[in-house]
Formats: sequence, C-alpha cells, structure tokens
Amino acid sequence: MNGWKRAGRGARTRFVATLEEQESTVLRGLVTEVTQMLDGRTADTPQDELAELTGMRTGPTSRPDDRVLARLLPDFTSEDADLAAGLRSLHEPELIQAKKHAAESVLTALPGRGGRVELTVEQADEWLAALNDVRLALGTALDVSEETPEEFPEDDPRAPHLGVYHWLTFVQDSLVQARMQVL
Repeated sequence: MNGWKRAGRGARTRFVATLEEQESTVLRGLVTEVTQMLDGRTADTPQDELAELTGMRTGPTSRPDDRVLARLLPDFTSEDADLAAGLRSLHEPELIQAKKHAAESVLTALPGRGGRVELTVEQADEWLAALNDVRLALGTALDVSEETPEEFPEDDPRAPHLGVYHWLTFVQDSLVQARMQVL
C-alpha cells in the first residue's frame, strides 16, 4: 500500500488506496478477531429481566477481565465505582454495536484478494474507527508504549507482530491525512 489518496470534491469525495493480497488478508483477519472478541463480550452478558420487559439494552456492569478487551471497552469514569458500573451497563452495548458497525464497513469494502479500495467520507470515518480499534487491541497485546523500540530483538516472539502494528499505524495515519484535506 502506498497510502490513501483523496479523489473528487464535495459529495463526490472518495478516498482511494490499493492493498496487496497479503495486506488485505492481514487486515481482514485482525478486524475479524476484534469483532469476535466483542461478540464474546456480548454473549457473556447476563440476561436482564427488566431490559427484556422494557426493550432497553443493558450490558455488564464490570470491566472485562481480558486486558485487550478492557482497552477496547474502557471505564466511562473512574471517580465513582457505582456510577462507572451503571454507565457501563447503559452504554457498553451501544459502544460494541458502533465498533462492530465500523468493523463491518472494513470487511465489506476490503477486497478479498487485494486490489483497489474506494471509500466515501462516511466509510472513511468508519474505517478510521475500526483501524483504531485494531491498533489498540494489537498494541495492548504487544505491550506497545511510548518506550517501545522501533524493532524488537529477532528472538522476541512479538517481533513480527510489531511490523504489522507499524503498518497499521501507517494505514491509519495515511487515511487521517487524506481525510483532513476534506475538512
């Protein structure tokens, strides 16, 4: 991938990039993995009788145990534990739905064997959200921080994955730069 380019103007603005087959496969796999994690969180949510009666969706009141999932679904506040639990219960289902919608946008537009991707402004925003989620998940799994070196030693099992993280950073940054041209 050489980066995203803006094409057209106004309502006809599009963002265009070409992905190699391997890039498309890696991105599809990572987005699918994040979606499966979110699906697992939803499946683990206990049924709430009041929610069933009122039609109001509620989610769990506690933070996910998995640190990657906890990074994707952070606490809404840290000042009051009861407030944090209530806010999580009310808003986590919507947050998961939004994340899954963004992921679906990527999976729908992603060419199976590589090739040209053309996004509308709305789709570009969805891709940015999904790319951010994938980078957060992978960065958490790799323990990426500001102190992380550009490369891990060859014998570090995280070494090949850090390259993927850097590539995702490039893809996201390139789309952000193209998207900012429209503002």
